[in-house]
Formats: sequence, C-alpha cells, structure tokens
Amino acid sequence: MSLNVKIRILLHSKRLSIYLVRYPQGHKVIPHVDMISEGRLYKLNCVLVKPKAGGEFICEKNVFNLFGRVILFRSDLYQHRVSKIERGNRWLLSFALTQN
Repeated sequence: MSLNVKIRILLHSKRLSIYLVRYPQGHKVIPHVDMISEGRLYKLNCVLVKPKAGGEFICEKNVFNLFGRVILFRSDLYQHRVSKIERGNRWLLSFALTQN
C-alpha cells in the first residue's frame, strides 16, 4: 500500500542509508522481513511525528525501544509492521546499517 508515501533519500552508501519518510493517514505496513543478500541489517527508526491515532510500530524483537520513538531492531531477522494510521501522518527518520 503506497498511499502517497513520501521517501527522501538523505544518504545512500554500501553500508549506511538514511531516509526521511512520511506515511499518510490510511497507510499501513504489512508484516514483513527485509531481505538482504548477505550480512546483517540493523534499522534505527526515529519517529519524528506520531500520528494522532494508529500507526504503531510492532516488531517480534527489538534491540531497544525508547517510548515508541527510537527503535533499534534487526529488520532482516524479525518480522515487523506498522498498524493503520487512523488520523494524522507519521514522520520517520530511518537509518539502515548493513554489517558483513
């Protein structure tokens, strides 16, 4: 579901990528695991703006989760998703680090 999701790539390299993402009202992220060809994929998601209702991040296992705002997890190992955003937008600053 891509209901006008806006993604701005701030940095993209072999080991590190940084994205600024806006998820609009009505959007949800279905359960998935991020596939990579080799190594480990860590994601550090910083929720800049939480929606007024919905849009909760759910992951099988986190390295840490600070108040639902700063979340570090292995996106290549653990299934994760975001519930439907009922009201408002969700702004996310996402750091993806690949470790061989």
